[in-house]
Amino acid sequence: MTKLLQEGIPLNPHVAGLPPYNAGMNIAAAQKHSGRQDIAALASNENPDGCSPKVAAALAGLNPARYCDPACTALRTALSHKLDIPTDRIVVGNGSEEMIAAVCRAILRPDATVATLCPGFGLHEIEALANGARVEKVAMRADLNFDIPAIVAMLTRKPAIFFLSSPSNPVGPALDRDGLERILSAVTPQTLLVLDEAYFEFTDDEIPDGLAALAQTDLSWVVLRTFSKAYGLAGLRVGYAVTSDLRLARAMTAAKTPFNVNAAAQIAALAALEDEAWMRTSVAALKQERQRVSRIVAAIGFRVAGSQTNFLFIDVGWDSRAALDHFLSKGIIIKPWKEAGYETFIRVTIGSRSENDRFIEALTALAKE
Repeated sequence: MTKLLQEGIPLNPHVAGLPPYNAGMNIAAAQKHSGRQDIAALASNENPDGCSPKVAAALAGLNPARYCDPACTALRTALSHKLDIPTDRIVVGNGSEEMIAAVCRAILRPDATVATLCPGFGLHEIEALANGARVEKVAMRADLNFDIPAIVAMLTRKPAIFFLSSPSNPVGPALDRDGLERILSAVTPQTLLVLDEAYFEFTDDEIPDGLAALAQTDLSWVVLRTFSKAYGLAGLRVGYAVTSDLRLARAMTAAKTPFNVNAAAQIAALAALEDEAWMRTSVAALKQERQRVSRIVAAIGFRVAGSQTNFLFIDVGWDSRAALDHFLSKGIIIKPWKEAGYETFIRVTIGSRSENDRFIEALTALAKE
């Protein structure tokens, strides 16, 4: 069988050599590994409050025997009203991950250059490599904030796409107004700026709205947002892209599969948009917890990045995989970071207060070992 596998049909070399995506451990796997049933799932940045009760009520009317609307017409219309962007410049995907894949398929040619940040969201690199591009990375500063001069210098090389997550995943900070303006001023017509704002709803008031800023420019751009985090729909997979022009939206639409966002996901996203008050209340409480947990982590003696998200990026001083085992023994799932140069960092979701207290207790125990 091994010989047959080795001598079979040649694989696409761009795909065969892709690095694995660091998806984290699910609850069932953690229960099996740890022997515990009381698992605090703090690896995937899900909303511990769940989702608006209006979502469950809306899903009661779902008819699973019927195909969904392949154009996501009602959801795109609702997003158009919310964002004041024409409907035909909005593309909805099976999570914002599908939108990353679609923009790469729509834009990239073999040997194109894609730029992104390090540490960064794995799919910004993986989807670019899958389409035959070269990937260049700009490192965050030593203080775990954006290196604006290095980003500006990279943009002079005119990459085909620049993937920029703000707030940063996995680090946490968001661009301030000056940093964002300096980057926008450096983008040339040869570069498509893809601003990944998956955690936009968790930012403080002084952080600029990247979509609003880009809408005032003549640049080519795509802004990515999602219902997975603040709206609590991670399991249903709904994300969307807002584009600078109709041509980009059409290309991304052509690059995705039809019927890509299932009927339940479309219904749930619409219901979530109709109850933004629930989302804002949930986010406000999570932001307070973010501040509390960050202060305690720093007081224990660990280095923690500033965060405008619902997670913290922490240097635990251990190999992150060994740290994962420590936390699993306490019934806690965290995400060990594996990117070169950051192997002692973990990313931990801000969960419920009781889950956060369990994490703090386990982190305190780690500090004593």
